[in-house]
Amino acid sequence: MEEPGTIYFTGTAGAGKTSLVRAFAEWTRSAGYDAAVVNLDPGSEASEDAADVDIREWVRLADLQDEYGLGPNGAQVVAADMIALKVFEVKQAVQEQKADYILIDTPGQIELFAFREASKAIVDALSGDRSVIAFLYDPVLARTAAGFVSLLMLGATVEFRFRLPTVNILAKSDVLSPEQLREVMSWSDDPGMLYDAIGRDTPTPDVQLSTELFRAIENMAPLVDLVPTSAKEASGLEDLYRSFQRVFAGGEDLEPSHAPSNE
Repeated sequence: MEEPGTIYFTGTAGAGKTSLVRAFAEWTRSAGYDAAVVNLDPGSEASEDAADVDIREWVRLADLQDEYGLGPNGAQVVAADMIALKVFEVKQAVQEQKADYILIDTPGQIELFAFREASKAIVDALSGDRSVIAFLYDPVLARTAAGFVSLLMLGATVEFRFRLPTVNILAKSDVLSPEQLREVMSWSDDPGMLYDAIGRDTPTPDVQLSTELFRAIENMAPLVDLVPTSAKEASGLEDLYRSFQRVFAGGEDLEPSHAPSNE
């Protein structure tokens, strides 16, 4: 059996990771593929049966708060390290799923996923040759030029941190007006449009800083097209699948035996 495609969904808190993971899992299953959902957020409030493998089976945020007298932030830090200690048990549970795709819902606080050494160990243990970061752009932040540049920087940092290819996703695109959506997408397609928007929207004292930051990112790697999606409307999911497949198999689908039936 071919190695499954492992996808880490990450982004700022409230970007819509959990909703998109569920929506994409439903889409892949309806298309005839097996998708396993993995919850790596020990503080998740989602139903326990929403994930095929749930870190809360081993580590729970509420239990850590009670046991060590910690606040939510302190408990998250301790939890990240404890998850690393359980990663091989998690890996075994994931392998038992025998899925075509492993969809990993990462913790809500992106700094815990991106910047803790424990998280790097977790990703290294769970990843194979077919692994990718799905970086979500929160539309509320992305609809301003300064916010868009901030997300570009954060996405580049996450990609650099884990050394995995990245697919950039404009999540919850349904909350944007058609005009806002066109503008945000134009920033992804045309660096000049983003440069102009920075100069137009940023106060004069900060223009140089914002543009230099943007140029630094532009020099690090080419701008990657955003994939607009909406979990609420189940839109953009096929485009998202194609983006992942370009990473996994040069755009080719899995073997025909996995394809949905025409009956």
